[in-house]
Amino acid sequence: MNSIYTSAQGLDIQVDDAVLRITLDNPERRNALNDVSMAAFIAALERAATDEQLRAVLLSGAGSVFCSGFDIVGRNAARNGAAKPRTGSIQRRLPTQANRLIPLLLEIQLPVVCAVRGAAVGIGAQFALAADFTIAADDTRFWYPFLRRGFTPDSGSTWLLPRVVGPLRARQLLMLGREFSGREAAEWGIAHAAVPDDEVMPSAERLARELAEGPTVALGLTKALLIASADRDLRLHLADEAYAMELSSRSPDFREGLKAFAERRDPEFQGR
Repeated sequence: MNSIYTSAQGLDIQVDDAVLRITLDNPERRNALNDVSMAAFIAALERAATDEQLRAVLLSGAGSVFCSGFDIVGRNAARNGAAKPRTGSIQRRLPTQANRLIPLLLEIQLPVVCAVRGAAVGIGAQFALAADFTIAADDTRFWYPFLRRGFTPDSGSTWLLPRVVGPLRARQLLMLGREFSGREAAEWGIAHAAVPDDEVMPSAERLARELAEGPTVALGLTKALLIASADRDLRLHLADEAYAMELSSRSPDFREGLKAFAERRDPEFQGR
């Protein structure tokens, strides 16, 4: 199964017991993403979306830093005589990069767990926000540095942040560039939990395993309903819920859930 997932420079991709493990691994640039690792990340999620063997995704960063954002400096630097990107390169690239990746994390019908240590900057902070569950170290440094660098936010931050933390706090984080801790992220609903640094990965592993052992079809449909609810009229959303219930009730996991209830035992879901 793992052969269909390809690691790239700066990004390690493995499959372990039905969990897709994506590790940002670019220590020289504090796990910053670049064009190559971004493309590999997107390709992995696109494959995972239709991989019948997968049941969860676990995103983490190698070493002591989760992600320092996107390596814009590295991209713009002319190397080996190559010309710098021409004017307009950002708006041409974004639709196939950050603007593709964040919706994939939100829409993939697999639960996504994000483990954050050290720092989560720019799109790194967005990964934590877009994941279904984020476990952060108490002292993690979250930061949206866009306006401090003189340009506007991207990767859906002006859409996601107000919905999660409210418009006033979103202005503080984006327009004033206020940094915040993992503990604050948990208090504000950005992170599922804030724990000591050495407990981040064990906690994220346990949560990913718990989700991977759940009713995968029902979990995926529930995730889709939660995302869709932001823009749906109640009556239309109730119809969506009815369709989702129809689909989930035809799954083998639904039958196992009913059987386990009747037998007064914990269900053993197979992700089908």
